[in-house]
Amino acid sequence: MSSRLFPTYNRSSLAFARGEGSWLYTEDGHAYLDFASGVAVNALGHNNDRLKKALLTQAEKLWHVSNLYTIPVQERLAEMLCEASFADSVFFTNSGAEAIELAIKAARRFQYKNGSPNRYRIVTFEGAFHGRTLGALAATGRAEYLEGFGPKAPGFDHVPLGDREALERVISEETAGILVEPVQGESGIRSLPPGELRYLRELCDENGILLMLDEVQTGIGRTGTFFAYEAEGVLPDLLATAKGLGAGFPVGACLATEQVGSAMTSGSHGSTFGGNPLAMAVASEVLSIILSPGFLERVQQTSAVLIGQLREIVANHPKLFNEVRGSGLLLGLKCNIPVSEVIRQFTAEKLLCVPAADNVVRLLPPLTVSEAEVAGAVSCIGAASAALEKSLLAGNVRSEDSAH
Repeated sequence: MSSRLFPTYNRSSLAFARGEGSWLYTEDGHAYLDFASGVAVNALGHNNDRLKKALLTQAEKLWHVSNLYTIPVQERLAEMLCEASFADSVFFTNSGAEAIELAIKAARRFQYKNGSPNRYRIVTFEGAFHGRTLGALAATGRAEYLEGFGPKAPGFDHVPLGDREALERVISEETAGILVEPVQGESGIRSLPPGELRYLRELCDENGILLMLDEVQTGIGRTGTFFAYEAEGVLPDLLATAKGLGAGFPVGACLATEQVGSAMTSGSHGSTFGGNPLAMAVASEVLSIILSPGFLERVQQTSAVLIGQLREIVANHPKLFNEVRGSGLLLGLKCNIPVSEVIRQFTAEKLLCVPAADNVVRLLPPLTVSEAEVAGAVSCIGAASAALEKSLLAGNVRSEDSAH
């Protein structure tokens, strides 16, 4: 019998029965090293004892009451996020796309409440990915995601990443803010050039517009700091995050300064499930772990080891790989052969990774990955590389250039 699910995913036939730390296990006991982490979601690995306890403890008390009532665990998590970031207030969502939608609304509402109702346009960057809702798709602006869904929602201007002249030309009296990912994950682990975030902050200040960060994938320790903006020492006005915030439990958040957050007055936004006690209990425990002394320093140390070993692989296999991209444990290998072939061979070596655009394979291990597991992953990549080079010599795999 064929699947009753919408055919929206090109799914692997792999199915997993359980997980433990950085490992996933099939029903028949085959173990896979998980450097996909549910696409940067399982920040603390699988089957984490502290997260299980937090969820089960809350499940025995209260699942849902709605935001018609005060939810103390929601208040506590908002306090934790604000203390660890630029923010003064938070709205909790169920996903990253919802957090992006709210950031767009909040930027427009801020301008409206401050006497500039004509300021509603958001500037975004080519290669971005902001989510699958109609508003987030319009912000993304990529034709392959918009096809067949009718007219694109208006109010978005797209410019090439790093093209300052094009960016300055498009800013007008209708611009409300600039929305940017510190690292473009879906388009191939493309990091903003050094100093670019500071330039964007200054440009926003000069024009009376808001700096909006999409840290759905980069946030919650993924790049080695709690949020990626910290590496540049630049503070945004709005920030959307999700993925690692619940470490597997669906939750997102939109963070704002007091000035921006206060524009979202009673009735201007809402969510039935957003901020429910189950999600808040899990996310609070996630932050307790990630913000504990030494945790992010260990992520940075592990990252340095992994990056160094990946660079050795690139140097030893120049026909297969071009460079290592990214920071923290949001890393990419730019491939010289089709990324689908690389993913296939990595999987054959029992290593799970994630493809991205620009012929890049993403490596997204749990933030708790050990150096021994990093060494195991590098060994898998080495064995896969040897097999791929044999296939390349035999003509069974073509280089990306020859494939075009």
